[in-house]
Amino acid sequence: MYYNDVHIGYYLVAAILGLIVGQLVDWANKRLPEYKKFLSLDFFREYKVNFRLNYILMILTSAIYVTLVYTLGIKETLIANLDLIKFLILTPLLLSAFVIDYKLQIIPNRLNLTIFEIGLIFAFLYGLSNVAITLNMLLGMLAGAGIFLLITVVGGLFYGKEAMGFGDVKLMGALGLYFGLSNIVVITLISFLIGAILSIGLLITKIKKTDEYIPFGPFIVIATFISMYIPLETIKIVLIKIFTLGMYK
Repeated sequence: MYYNDVHIGYYLVAAILGLIVGQLVDWANKRLPEYKKFLSLDFFREYKVNFRLNYILMILTSAIYVTLVYTLGIKETLIANLDLIKFLILTPLLLSAFVIDYKLQIIPNRLNLTIFEIGLIFAFLYGLSNVAITLNMLLGMLAGAGIFLLITVVGGLFYGKEAMGFGDVKLMGALGLYFGLSNIVVITLISFLIGAILSIGLLITKIKKTDEYIPFGPFIVIATFISMYIPLETIKIVLIKIFTLGMYK
């Protein structure tokens, strides 16, 4: 049986893998903020003692994996499947960044470095078939980090405090390796749009106070997932309509 030209067996594998990875994400969220290695001898001892299923992360990760397989499909060659593979690997890292930043207002350096290292590997793999793609990914890295670094520096000069955490700067630079120049700029715009809307909502509902810090990492993660599923041109059209108040035809 096939759905969107993909055999149902692939969906079952993706669903099961997602459940396992989702639970591992929950454990990583406990280990990384404490600067502990994710895979070590004490990992297995502590995991056995403190094992608790996180059904939310498990189901969410599983759903993302299945929908990625449905959206991107399964191709015949490794190079043709790189988009799917990189997003499957990136998903748990993004979910971890979301949860940790939301709870603790930090994005661990080890997490950002892992995203960056894997991104470099994919940039190299893409370069095997098309060097232009690799160059675009490197430009995306520079643009992603550069835009947020500029905001951080300018915010510090004008307001005397960081307008953006350096964890966000590192995250955007690393994500640029996965999405390239155009997509990372779009992710930046979407993240600020989502951030503005949700921040206003949090302030109106008094969940957050005006002088209380609102982590930006979750907005970046949401924007990144949107870019995984929706084509770049479609997002551009929507953003243009939003920022021009619908006057663009």
